[in-house]
Amino acid sequence: MRIITDHCFLRIGGYMNFLSAIFGRKKRIITSFEIVTLHLSGMRFTTDQEIVMKDGSAEVSEYALRYVNSKEERVLKKRAVCSEKEILDLLNGCCLLSWDGFYGKHPKRIKDGTMFTLKATVNGDRQIYAHGSQNFPKHYRELTDGIYALLNRDE
Repeated sequence: MRIITDHCFLRIGGYMNFLSAIFGRKKRIITSFEIVTLHLSGMRFTTDQEIVMKDGSAEVSEYALRYVNSKEERVLKKRAVCSEKEILDLLNGCCLLSWDGFYGKHPKRIKDGTMFTLKATVNGDRQIYAHGSQNFPKHYRELTDGIYALLNRDE
């Protein structure tokens, strides 16, 4: 059983519902998603990882971004289809709702690094936006590792 204890997600059966009823707190979880886009760039790469709901399944894609004739072009590198539940577990396990408004300012004395921008539409019309430069929200690595695992599990 996996427990993440940073006040945004706790996965122990109905325990969270029990606590919510006692303390009157609203459970902050993602129950649906339309699209999640994670844009990553560094010195020698630019990529988009995108999760989209299509026909009851989640389509996870990774695109390399190339510039051709001064226009940005997305080139599909990998694609995988998985269940909505797998993605919801990943997004909630990473406490994605808590990322909204995150701004990770680039640390001093760091010459380069990875920049990210996350845009997501969840729970109908709820927008999540986060970005940073070599400064990431809590559980960022779990999200990127989870997406990587989904894209590469058939290999």
